Amino acid sequence: MAKVKATKKAPAKSAVKKTGDAALAKAKTALAKLQKEAATANKQLATAQSKAEAAKKKAAQSATATSKKAAASAKAAAAKLATKVRQTNAKLKSAETSFKAEQAAAKAKAAVAARQKAAEARRAAIAAKAEADLAKAVKAYAEQWKKKRAKADSAKEAARKKKDDLKRKIAAKKAAVKAKAAAQKAAARAKAAAKKRLAREKVAARRAATKAKAAAKRLALREKSAAKKAAAKAKASAKKAVKTVKKAVKKAKTAVKPAAKKPAAKKAAAKKPAAKKAAAKKPAAKKAAAKKPAAKKAAAKKPAAKKAAAKKPAAKKAAKKTASKRKASAKAAAPAPAAS
Repeated sequence: MAKVKATKKAPAKSAVKKTGDAALAKAKTALAKLQKEAATANKQLATAQSKAEAAKKKAAQSATATSKKAAASAKAAAAKLATKVRQTNAKLKSAETSFKAEQAAAKAKAAVAARQKAAEARRAAIAAKAEADLAKAVKAYAEQWKKKRAKADSAKEAARKKKDDLKRKIAAKKAAVKAKAAAQKAAARAKAAAKKRLAREKVAARRAATKAKAAAKRLALREKSAAKKAAAKAKASAKKAVKTVKKAVKKAKTAVKPAAKKPAAKKAAAKKPAAKKAAAKKPAAKKAAAKKPAAKKAAAKKPAAKKAAAKKPAAKKAAKKTASKRKASAKAAAPAPAAS
């Protein structure tokens, strides 16, 4: 009789759980079912073989047709069950092979999944490292970029400052040029004003000199006229005094003649000294006449008028001095030209 092969234990559930594959689960279910059928068939075969052995022993002891038939029937039943067990074992073996194949495939898939997971882990690690390296590189680049940008910004700021300084310098130069032009214009205006002022002063000086000359001339004429009037007046006074003296002398002469003719009139003769006194008064008339030099002195005052007229150059000099002072003050008032 064929021996029933010992069935192998089902693989651990952990492998199935690890794989989680449907085909492996199906193979496992089929294997479990066949194992159960094989176990049942083995039990039946064992029972049938026990019966066949018992019937064979009984037939050998009794040697009857019934016992032989029972033994043959029991043997046939055992053989049939043995065939069934062989078929079941073959199916079980095939199922085991399929299960092993599925298990191997599941393991392979698990290995692939593990490798994929490991690869993913490596990729994640690589990505993490790449991120870290990138962050480091970005940080380094950022620092380098910041330094470069700071340098560029500094250069730009220096260029802008230089440009602004140049603009300010140009503006200052333009302002200086404008100020110089304005100063030159102001100086020209001041010079023109000073020139006009000098011209006006010259005209005023000329007018003043002309007026002074006319005034001196008028003064000289008035003094000359006054001297002439004084001389005429003195002359008239002298003539009048001479006439008075002549009249006195004549009266004295007429008084002396009757006294000579009439001796009795001694008193009258005694009065001759009085006549002589009157005659003696002639020097007084002469003094009056002598006063003519006073008139001449008045007339001699004409050089004073000439002196007044001679003062005209002094007035001109004073006018020139005033004009020069005004010119100097105008030059001092004029603003100095701005330095470029």
